[in-house]
Amino acid sequence: LTGLANLMQDVLWCFSQVKGTIDVGVAEADIISTVEFNHSGELLATGDKGGRVVIFQREQESKNQPHRRGEYNVYSTFQSHEPEFDYLKSLEIEEKINKIRWLPQQNAAYFLLSTNDKTVKLWKVSERDKRPEGYNLKDEDGRLRDPSMITVLRVPVLRPMDLMVEATPRRVFANAHTYHINSISVNSDYETYMSADDLRINLWNFEITNQSFNIVDIKPANMEELTEVITAAEFHPHHCNTFVYSSSKGTIRLCDMRAAALCDRHAKFFEEPEDPSNRSFFSEIISSISDVKFSHSGRFIMTRDYLTIKVWDLNMENRPIETYQVHDYLRSKLCSLYENDCIFDKFECVWNGSDSVIMTGSYNNFFRMFDRNTKRDVTLEASRENSKPRAVLKPRKVCVGGKRRKDEISVDSLDFGKKILHTAWHPAENIIAVAATNNLYIFQDKVN
Repeated sequence: LTGLANLMQDVLWCFSQVKGTIDVGVAEADIISTVEFNHSGELLATGDKGGRVVIFQREQESKNQPHRRGEYNVYSTFQSHEPEFDYLKSLEIEEKINKIRWLPQQNAAYFLLSTNDKTVKLWKVSERDKRPEGYNLKDEDGRLRDPSMITVLRVPVLRPMDLMVEATPRRVFANAHTYHINSISVNSDYETYMSADDLRINLWNFEITNQSFNIVDIKPANMEELTEVITAAEFHPHHCNTFVYSSSKGTIRLCDMRAAALCDRHAKFFEEPEDPSNRSFFSEIISSISDVKFSHSGRFIMTRDYLTIKVWDLNMENRPIETYQVHDYLRSKLCSLYENDCIFDKFECVWNGSDSVIMTGSYNNFFRMFDRNTKRDVTLEASRENSKPRAVLKPRKVCVGGKRRKDEISVDSLDFGKKILHTAWHPAENIIAVAATNNLYIFQDKVN
């Protein structure tokens, strides 16, 4: 498929992996907080507010059941972070997983980074289907044998066993952030990664856990002079010296680590001038960027603020080349959204594998797709009703005012408790993962 044109004609069907129900009594710990495909798309990891990481593996295509092509099933589940308490500051540190980032696969094992507010961990996920037998100094139960009873030398052998998937922490990167970590990004050199909090960005080497280099520090000498915070950061996909970070003021800074050890001076500054006629009490809040993503080609940057998605060309700093309205019908609802704190929700955005379509979430379990070539867009809903295998998603429309058509939903009846903040797109195929509260939906384009 080349883009969104086929998606517009009901070509999505769902074979969702559901992690629970979406009832009022949803456990807080089960709410999904991040979703991420690995580089091949064969694995999909989710993190939740309970500190757990669940990895789904794609099933191989079966000749007997071709319709099961690409179905994802649970591969491994492990507890990544536990709740902690900082006694020096009298602060509770949540176990919630803020971000997961995969490392490219180098051998049979998989490696991923996971982080909560303070600590980043490097996990190794590996398979074991054989066990050694025939020890000389131990019996089969693992107890040490009496050396005087050992009369013959045995050669240990490997025996087949049921497949076990083990997740082991290989590195723990802690004690480097005063504020909450909002982003981690693996560098294209695969030797370093960065972690960003509200005021600082640190550069880590994968082999060194007790030391990091501070590459951005926007903390003022007097905290009363603080005017903006860092909201997201990401490395360039191909140039290991380049990264971007976004701010709560709606600005994006491109930094080059070759220029200086501390990248307080940016190489490029992306900002769209505000239209004075649209100025309101909520302007600063809704202009805050919640996510920033490089395109796979590295030529473009995509940013998400509360109401829009913008695509920027790295060669043009004064305005975005594309602006897409995600849910402009909420502009008249900003006052009530401010009162119920929804205006502070942080929506993420993703590119498809060819950078031709972008996707982001909205309320009422809606998610939006925008085709950059045809300029067409579609609103789809992730719900239990259409989560049956091979169920076709039908485009949804929101009615702002006046007469409502049969297939439209009124803006006044939108459920703001159901929100899609986290989405992911398979790196090579039209397969998407959508996290709706404590449910994970996986959609794939229709197979004829």
